Amino acid sequence: MVKNIAVLLLLIVLLILPNTVRAEQIAGTSAKLVSAEKSDDRVDEYVERNIQKTVIREVLESKNSPLVTEVDAFIDACTTYDIDCYLLPSIAGLESSYGKHLIPETHNPFGWGGGLIYFDSWSDAFNAVAQGLKNNYIDRGAETIEEIGPIYAASPTWAIRVRSIRNEFERSEADKKLYYAKLAMNL
Repeated sequence: MVKNIAVLLLLIVLLILPNTVRAEQIAGTSAKLVSAEKSDDRVDEYVERNIQKTVIREVLESKNSPLVTEVDAFIDACTTYDIDCYLLPSIAGLESSYGKHLIPETHNPFGWGGGLIYFDSWSDAFNAVAQGLKNNYIDRGAETIEEIGPIYAASPTWAIRVRSIRNEFERSEADKKLYYAKLAMNL
């Protein structure tokens, strides 16, 4: 039901956008609104983020994760620091079984600082780790999980295991995109 509502809302947005471009043509450049190209980019980004939210939520639910209520915080952190939105939940999956096994009250599902660093909230942890990954790893050339792994963890299998978890998110995303594409073709 929720998926159908999301698709319906998307279709409504898509139906409204051509009217915006038509209104622009009628009114002329003095009343220029938003270019169709920019609108399409924003719609694509909106759809992509909503699919990612759905994927993260569903994977966390399937793992009985206490982080399931924090999907928006995951997305906000990855957007703010321009990192892969599945990287943080994948690391949390490996390091703490998606937030189930960590030092109480640390809000540190990433094993950050050996798991000994305390954060005031999940959101604070997500932002601190996203910022740390961006500034100390990605911006310094460690852009893939395989390049991050030897720096992040002592285990030589860390990257393989994080990659495997991340692939689960990616497979779920591919399934969602296929589902929505089939649904759109049937409308």
